[in-house]
Amino acid sequence: MTAPRSLALPFAVCCLGVALFSVMDAAMKGLSLSIGLFDALFWRAVAGSLLGLALMLLTRQRWPNRAVLRLHMVRGTVVAAMASLFFWALMRMPLAEAIALSFVAPLVALYLAALLLTERIGRQAIGASLLGLVGIAVILSGRLQGDYDAEALLGAGAVLVSAVLFAWNLILQRQQAQLASPIEVAFFQHVVMLGAFALFAGAARWMPVVPEVRSWALVVLSATLAFTSLAALAWAYARAEAQVLIPVEYTAFLWAAIIGWLVFGDRLTLTTVVGALLIVVGCLLASRTGRGDPPHVEPSVA
Repeated sequence: MTAPRSLALPFAVCCLGVALFSVMDAAMKGLSLSIGLFDALFWRAVAGSLLGLALMLLTRQRWPNRAVLRLHMVRGTVVAAMASLFFWALMRMPLAEAIALSFVAPLVALYLAALLLTERIGRQAIGASLLGLVGIAVILSGRLQGDYDAEALLGAGAVLVSAVLFAWNLILQRQQAQLASPIEVAFFQHVVMLGAFALFAGAARWMPVVPEVRSWALVVLSATLAFTSLAALAWAYARAEAQVLIPVEYTAFLWAAIIGWLVFGDRLTLTTVVGALLIVVGCLLASRTGRGDPPHVEPSVA
C-alpha cells in the first residue's frame, strides 16, 4: 500500500502563492493609479505572456491537446472577467466592503468542488471555512458602512458576480493542475487574458497606451509576481484537494493588512489581529483534512 503523501508542502506552497498574489495586488494598484486600470491589466498580460513563452521554450513544454487547451481558454476568460469586475467595483465602493463580499468565494467553491470534482466535503473543511468567514467579519466589524448610493450598490453587485467567478476559477484551477504543468497553466492564463483584453479593446475602440519608462518596472514586477503565484498555486492544487487549499484564500486579507500597514500606512486594529488569528486557525484546521492518497494526475492524451 502506498504511504499517504504529506499535505504540508502543498499547503505551504499555496500559502506562498496567495502571499505573492497579495504583493502583486499592491503593485497593480500603484500601476493602475499611474496608467489606468485596463492599460495596467493589458500590459501585465503582455509581460506575463512573454515571460511564459520564454519559459515554455526553455523547458520544452508540450503543446496541450484540444481538451486541455479548451480548459485553459475557459479559465483565462473567467479570470479576465473576474479581475475586471472586481477592480471596476473598487472604484465605486470602499475597499473593505468589496473584500468582505469577495470572501464568499471560497465557501461557494467548496460546494462547486463537490459538484464538479466529486470531492466529499467534510465537516471539518466546512467548519474551517466558516471560521475564516467569522475572522473576516471580526476584521470588518468596525469598518463597514451602511450608507449605499446607487453606484455603490452596482459595485456590490459586481463584486458578488466576481466572487462567483472566482469560486469557479478555483475549481478550474484544480482541474487545470491535474492536466498541465505549472508553467503551462500560468502561460496560457496570461495569453488568454491578453486575447480577451485585446478583443475588448477592439470592440470598445480603445487603444492601449504604451507606459512611460518609469512604469515598466511595475509592469514587469506585477507580471512576474502573477506568473510565479499562478505556477505555485497550480503546483499545490495538483497535489492536494481543493477543499484543503481553498480556505488558504482567506490569508489574502491578512497579507493585505500587513502590506497596507507597511506601504500605505494603514493602522492595524485589535479587530484586525483577532480576525487574522481566526483566519489562520481556520487554515490550519483545513490543512489537517483529506490526508488520504494524493489526487491522481491524469496524463494528457494527444
